[in-house]
Amino acid sequence: MKRLNGVDALMLYSETPEIHMHTLKVGVLDISDIAGGYSRELVRSVAAPRLLALPPLRRQLVEIPGGMHHPMWAQNATIDFDYHLRHLEVPAPGGRRELDELIGRIASTPLDRSKPLWEMYIVEGLVGDRIAIVHKVHHVLADGVASANQMSRAISPQGPVADGNDPSVHPGHTPVQLLRAAGGDHFRQIRRLPALLRDTAAGVSQVYRRGRERGAHPDLARNFAPPRSFLNHVVSPVRRFATAPLALADAKLVARTLGVTLNDIVLATAAGALRELLLRYDGRADAPLIAGVPIAFNTSPDRLSGNEFSYMTPSLAVHVADPLERVRLTAVATQIAKENHHLLGPTLIASWLNYLPPKLVPPVFRWQSRSRESSMIMNLTISNVPGPRELGLVAGASVDEIYSVGPLVVGSGMNITVWSYVDQLSVSVLTDDQTLDDPHEATDAMVRSFAEIRAAAGIAGPLTEVPAALPLAGAAR
Repeated sequence: MKRLNGVDALMLYSETPEIHMHTLKVGVLDISDIAGGYSRELVRSVAAPRLLALPPLRRQLVEIPGGMHHPMWAQNATIDFDYHLRHLEVPAPGGRRELDELIGRIASTPLDRSKPLWEMYIVEGLVGDRIAIVHKVHHVLADGVASANQMSRAISPQGPVADGNDPSVHPGHTPVQLLRAAGGDHFRQIRRLPALLRDTAAGVSQVYRRGRERGAHPDLARNFAPPRSFLNHVVSPVRRFATAPLALADAKLVARTLGVTLNDIVLATAAGALRELLLRYDGRADAPLIAGVPIAFNTSPDRLSGNEFSYMTPSLAVHVADPLERVRLTAVATQIAKENHHLLGPTLIASWLNYLPPKLVPPVFRWQSRSRESSMIMNLTISNVPGPRELGLVAGASVDEIYSVGPLVVGSGMNITVWSYVDQLSVSVLTDDQTLDDPHEATDAMVRSFAEIRAAAGIAGPLTEVPAALPLAGAAR
């Protein structure tokens, strides 16, 4: 059995009736070339061996008696496909809007903790002889890197290969054995505490000294001081979802032309979109926002489970009208945030999370989810994850699009996740039902913001189309 690490545990303890801590992975497949045609029986026969070959999908939580430590994972021998594999039909006309609305409903209910923490939905009825596969998986099971690795293996033409060293099932443990293991882990954590305190003091001191050397920057947000905005409120349990594809080549060209990173372009695009939405909903965009950006410290392509990431919190220049100046300030902000993250220590926060008290933390999050109208750290989450580089092919069906999105957090009604997949930059937005009138307002604003940056960079012509993608779904007017 394997103990949850501190970041895993946080993903579990922070879940409340209002804050669902699952992530979504969405693949849109063209089934027109499947030999013999599509059928639900074919889906099960193809999916079963691929899913069984991913050991994390057979894991189930085991609670420690009395909440004396973080839970552990036990490995089931098989998967109950009658429970985990589900079929739905998208309403007519079966376009992007109808699919996104259905995914929002899927995202609005929590996962059952008495089962392995994932569900897979096969969505039929899409226009153009397509289906969608919606994989709903709890964040405790996998972060963005692990999810991307799972996805890469699942959609490869040959499918994932089962690990011959992975036992089919782990033996059960008695309450006494679980408590004894918990006691041993606590003893080891106590022994590590002096070194962690020294590392923390050294890291905080380095960040403080470097901050004094850099001095204050008038156009960057102060740390731990996110301004109030329409994004920040007590989050409802209802979810709304929207997607839009951009051409990855367009984004890379803009990044090269402006001498910044692809991540800088993603964040600057989000800043421009948020500026538009702030002006619409708040009537002003006069202060920089703060983004929470996950950073993985274990990017191994072989890692299929667990959470091994921390956060950086760059400033978003939503208060700046000039798109090129927004890009420049974004590059400055991300450089400072990366430097601070490195000076503090990439694993420092994760190490402290190992000491979360299991009995005390969940009630605190339940209280916060019902009372906190803003996060103490950030206005929203923005993720940029490298997805599979090769086109997925499953039983003759090509995986034409992939989208991914993480959860909402306390006091923040929006999550923007961007996945690169083959030649696409796939934009996903998750909100609750209080933040926007229509979640496609956010994806529309992202497309317009990127086009504005591209034009300001001197690149003429319309945005490159993504021919294999479903048609865009504009916001309802």
